[in-house]
Amino acid sequence: MKLWQKNTSSEKEVERFTIGRDPEFDILLAPFDVLGSLAHAEMLESIGLLTSEELKTLQTGLKEIWQEIEAGTFRIDEGVEDVHSQVEFLLTERYGAVGKKLHSGRSRNDQVLVDLKLYYRHRIREILQRAEGLFNCLMALAEKHRGDLMPGYTHTQLAMPSSFGLWFGGLAESLVEDMQLWNAAFSLVNQNPLGSAAGYGSSFPLNRTLTTQLLGFSDLHYNVINAQNSRGKTEKFIAFAVAALAGTLNKLSADVIQFMNPHFGFVGFPDELTTGSSIMPHKKNPDVFELLRAKTNQLQSSPQTVMMQLTNMTTGYHRDLQLLKETIFPDLETLADCLDMAVFMLEHIRVKKNILKDPFYAYLFSVEEVNKLVLAGIPFRDAYKKVGLDIEAGNFEPETNVNHTHEGSIGNLCLDQIRGKMQAVLHSFSFEEIDRSQASLLK
Repeated sequence: MKLWQKNTSSEKEVERFTIGRDPEFDILLAPFDVLGSLAHAEMLESIGLLTSEELKTLQTGLKEIWQEIEAGTFRIDEGVEDVHSQVEFLLTERYGAVGKKLHSGRSRNDQVLVDLKLYYRHRIREILQRAEGLFNCLMALAEKHRGDLMPGYTHTQLAMPSSFGLWFGGLAESLVEDMQLWNAAFSLVNQNPLGSAAGYGSSFPLNRTLTTQLLGFSDLHYNVINAQNSRGKTEKFIAFAVAALAGTLNKLSADVIQFMNPHFGFVGFPDELTTGSSIMPHKKNPDVFELLRAKTNQLQSSPQTVMMQLTNMTTGYHRDLQLLKETIFPDLETLADCLDMAVFMLEHIRVKKNILKDPFYAYLFSVEEVNKLVLAGIPFRDAYKKVGLDIEAGNFEPETNVNHTHEGSIGNLCLDQIRGKMQAVLHSFSFEEIDRSQASLLK
């Protein structure tokens, strides 16, 4: 029997199809359902729909369930539709009719919405922590290898001198930009939908500002229709943030795969972090980075998956939205795993020294020679022609010293400035207020 059922029951085929994979994802929402219910109960008491004793009873029951979730003993029983029903059934079973009062003033729609917002807020924090770990790793490598030159490429052809410091630092600053997109997603996630009910509000005098404060949201979705319409839009923002961060990881992976190739030999890893061949004894395959490349390509398709699912969906709740969890939940898990693995591998990376001492890379310094002539007073086009003719005639013998001093160049990586940008972005997230609010609800 479902909470919403009257005297009829669904055919098993319909029930199986409509429930889908929800049970496996619902268990992840359990702690956030408890938090949302604690805030809702406190609000109901403030407007007279619960007595102070009833509130204390519900708080006791909800905190017991929280402890069971933390201990890993919480389960959704066979025949129970979802986590929201399980929590309500447990309260009613243990404490009687007061458990049935908890749903006053809210719909399953806004209950699910607030659970999702709290869950996404939690997972975004985990992603940020992992991204910061990767950022710190890249910055340390940029500092360590700031003087180690390597070829730079355009069109996959040899272009100009670069450095490992420049390469690592570029990936690090890319992460900063990714975090700015995550901040936009977090801003949408961190708005309170509770009290919007089924999307059209309630005749109860709900205090939505109070639940916003109790749950540590930075703001609320004021318009109740917009609160419901935020489901789907929220996932779209998250999907774009996932894709952006996956894109940076993808670039890193593709570069490493190329640089590990013996024709390049720019970087290497301990044998135990590569894989061999079943037939070729010499092989050291970059399987980790190939899988990182593949997984991050999958993640970059996430926005398209979400947008196609939302196509032609009118205002209000639709059961279609349930399937968004099947995209976003696994994507967040995969992204976290990719970030962890990227850090693990980079902590063991080996960089080849003195690459550009090889005469094979002499032409990389053609622009350096052109610029020297320009600094000596020769017009750029004339200098360009002279160096080009020297190359054609086989007379090109450049100096291999590089002296780049402007901001963000080989000789001036601006690592402190990049660190400052990252810290500014990370400080814009309001996790301290969230922690205080959660601790207050559970005290």
